[in-house]
Amino acid sequence: MADLLTQELGWGNFTIFVLLAVMMLLLVLGFVTYAIYFERKVIGWMQLRIGPNRTGPLGLLQSVADVLKLLIKEDTIPAKADRELFILAPVITFVPSFAVLVAIPYTNWGYFANMNVGVLYYAALSSISTIGVVLGGWASNNKYALLGGMRSAAQMISYEIPLVISMTGIIMVTGTMNIRDIVLNQSGGFWHWNFIPQIIGFGVFIIAAVSELNRTPFDLPEAESELVAGYHVEYSGFRFAFFMLAEYVYVFAIAALTSAMFLGGWYSPLPFLDFIPGIVWFLLKFCSVVFFLFWLRATMPRVRVDQLMGFGWKVLLPLSLVNIFVSALYIEIFLR
Repeated sequence: MADLLTQELGWGNFTIFVLLAVMMLLLVLGFVTYAIYFERKVIGWMQLRIGPNRTGPLGLLQSVADVLKLLIKEDTIPAKADRELFILAPVITFVPSFAVLVAIPYTNWGYFANMNVGVLYYAALSSISTIGVVLGGWASNNKYALLGGMRSAAQMISYEIPLVISMTGIIMVTGTMNIRDIVLNQSGGFWHWNFIPQIIGFGVFIIAAVSELNRTPFDLPEAESELVAGYHVEYSGFRFAFFMLAEYVYVFAIAALTSAMFLGGWYSPLPFLDFIPGIVWFLLKFCSVVFFLFWLRATMPRVRVDQLMGFGWKVLLPLSLVNIFVSALYIEIFLR
C-alpha cells in the first residue's frame, strides 16, 4: 500500500509509512472507543438492560467521557513499587498489540507489510505483551497484582502453544506463512475457506484466541472477584487506560487475523457477489468475530484456574496436534 501511494504522490516511503501508521492508530483508537460502547450495549441487550444511554445521543459519547475521565484522573504510583518498571509495563503491553497489525492484510491492496513470515511475526510479538502484564503485577508490590501477573504468564504458556499449532495446518496446506498469500488461496467461494478443511484448527484457534485476549470465560489474570482487579489493581489514570487499550487492540487484531486466516479475508462467500468491494466483506467478517467475542462475555461464566490450565494442556494441545495429522492426510488425499 505504501509503495502504491509513493508512486502516485511521489512522497518518500518513510513519510507514507508514518502517515499510514498515524491513520491506523486513529482508526484503532476509534474502534476501541466504540467497541467498548457496542460491547456494553450488546451485553445490556442480552441481559434485558438498556446499557449506556445518557451521555450524548443514544449514549454514543459515554466511552469518550470514560476515556476523558481516565486521562485527567490522578496518576498514582505506590511508594514501594519499582518505579521504572511500573511506568514501563503498560508501554510494553501496548506497543506489541499495535505492531502486530502490520502483518495483517485487509484488502488485496490494503496492507502495511507483505511479510513472508507474517504468522510467525504475529505469534512472536503478541507474546511480548504478557511480559508487560507480568512486570506490571510484579512492580506494583502488591500480592494480588503479582498473582494476576503470574496467572497471565501461566495462561500464555498454556494457550499460546495450541494457538500457534492450530495455524500450522493452514501453513501446511497453503505452503506459506505469508498471511496475504493464505487469503489469496481462499478465493472462489466459501467452500475454499480454511475453516472447512481446518475445522479442528479453527475451533482450537478461537478458544485459544479468547484466552490470549484475557476475556471471559478466561479472564483469570484480572478476575476482580478473586484478585481485586488483578495485575492492574495499583494502576490509575492513563496507565490503566493503556492496559485496557492493549486488550481491545488485540480484539481488533484477533478479529482481523481470524477473518484473514480462516474466513476468506476480503473474498465474497459466493462468486456472483464479487461485485461488492472486498473491504465490505472483510468488515462484515471482522464485525461478526467481534460480536461473537462480546456474546461470549455476556453468556459464559468464568472458569476456575485448574479448569483453565487443564483444558489448555489436556484438550486443546492434543486437538491441535491431531489437526496437524488430519491436515497431512488432507494434503495426501486431496492435494496430490
